[in-house]
Amino acid sequence: MTTLNRRRFLQLAGLVAASAALAACDNENPLGRPVQRLRQRLAGQPAPLGPWPEDDAATFAALNRLTFGPRLEERRRVAEIGLPAWIEEQLAPTAIDDGATDVLLAGFDTLKMRAHELHAWSDKLFDDQDRTTVPDELRRATLLRQIYSRRQLYEIMVEFWTDHFNISTEKGDCFYLKTVDDRDVIRPHALGNFRDLLQASAHSPAMLVYLDQHVSDKSHPNENYARELLELHTLGVDGGYTQRDVMELARALTGWTVVETTALAAWRWRGDFAFDPNKHDDGLKTVLGMRLEPAGQREAERVIDALAAHPSTARFITRKLARRCLGPDAPPELLARAAQTFMQAGGDIRAVLRVLLLEGVAANASSPLGRGGWGMRVFKRPVNFVVSALRQLNAVTDVGRPLLDVLARSGQPLFGWPTPDGYPDRAEAWQGNLMPRWQFALALARNEVEGTEINVAELLAGDSPQALADRLAVLLLGAPLPTPQRDSLLADLREADAELPQVLTAGLLASPAFQWR
Repeated sequence: MTTLNRRRFLQLAGLVAASAALAACDNENPLGRPVQRLRQRLAGQPAPLGPWPEDDAATFAALNRLTFGPRLEERRRVAEIGLPAWIEEQLAPTAIDDGATDVLLAGFDTLKMRAHELHAWSDKLFDDQDRTTVPDELRRATLLRQIYSRRQLYEIMVEFWTDHFNISTEKGDCFYLKTVDDRDVIRPHALGNFRDLLQASAHSPAMLVYLDQHVSDKSHPNENYARELLELHTLGVDGGYTQRDVMELARALTGWTVVETTALAAWRWRGDFAFDPNKHDDGLKTVLGMRLEPAGQREAERVIDALAAHPSTARFITRKLARRCLGPDAPPELLARAAQTFMQAGGDIRAVLRVLLLEGVAANASSPLGRGGWGMRVFKRPVNFVVSALRQLNAVTDVGRPLLDVLARSGQPLFGWPTPDGYPDRAEAWQGNLMPRWQFALALARNEVEGTEINVAELLAGDSPQALADRLAVLLLGAPLPTPQRDSLLADLREADAELPQVLTAGLLASPAFQWR
């Protein structure tokens, strides 16, 4: 096999990137010729993965946002029933058979353990605590779900709420408590009711430890969690609260703590939520104009219920959901309808998504990428880049240490963001560190990622170079490259004596058209 050094690959990838960028900017047909024409050209050719779907550029772009990279099965399903019906299916994830994913997760024993069991698991040796096994199993399980689950919109929402209620496994006991938070807080409520999700997060030992609430008492109220509850979890920084509200809410939260003893105490184990009345400030308090008579744990719970139903919360949450699902330029009138639905439906997340997605993505499915249609241009974060590459190339992977290392080098180790605001959605946060992506793209295309394999022969067997390039572009970008750019690119690759399928695959993965979704 011809050796292709990194410098030459980047030169060739640059050519692919330029071609893909031209395709993405074509105003008349933003990703090249229609898929139907490609299928006609490929008549009689082997198609190991089945027929290409009858989708268009905008529908492909919508699926790119609502999945971790559209596999052919999602594209075929949308071609069969339409995008609105597919969205409705995805909004009812329990009705989607995902047994194959459950089988893949069966070997991750720590996912089922309670906090005290996870702590004991990690303390195998007295002075040698294992702080790696438990969070790594959570990371690997998360990637497996993102890659293989048929409940793609649900997994997108799990990722969204994981960022919204961010907890870093690097902080104290969060390295094992986050597993419980993921299982008992984020996943059960990801498509449920925001009030229930907010209350579950407020009672989450992982959240209380991460934001130092567990050490707060009446003599020294800690304001960390109270501030983030108002600023990041509900009202938003411009939501109308004051520093006085932060201080009063911190007083109401005193006594909310986490059991630290290793023995069973008052029917609680280490790592369980607890309310300690001896640490609680039982004086009169006022938060956001709400008078709080002494009522122990119920004081803060009343405030949390009020925050979940606040108009500022409705606006803040729907803006964030719209940004994740539609991009930064959703129409103000759509945001207003979504916020109104949030209020009228009592924080029902499905109801809000139905407005955003059916009126947003689906109703704008005819808006071409190249015409600046809102909702179709978001830069992929490292996890989305890696997972979409694996999904769309039909990879088989054990999601082992090499993949976790790729994400770490790219700046997004799962559950590793240190500050409470969660991994950013802004392109500028990620565009300065592209080398790990390029390295991963070439290694994946050449099957050099340990524990991960793509079957290039199955994907592309029997094709001419031109048809091969078209197939890859349809698979990764949704439609073929424009013919002049494709043919010029193939000529350059032949001149370089490059490994055509591998370099072309890597180049498309490295291209702007694939980096953006």
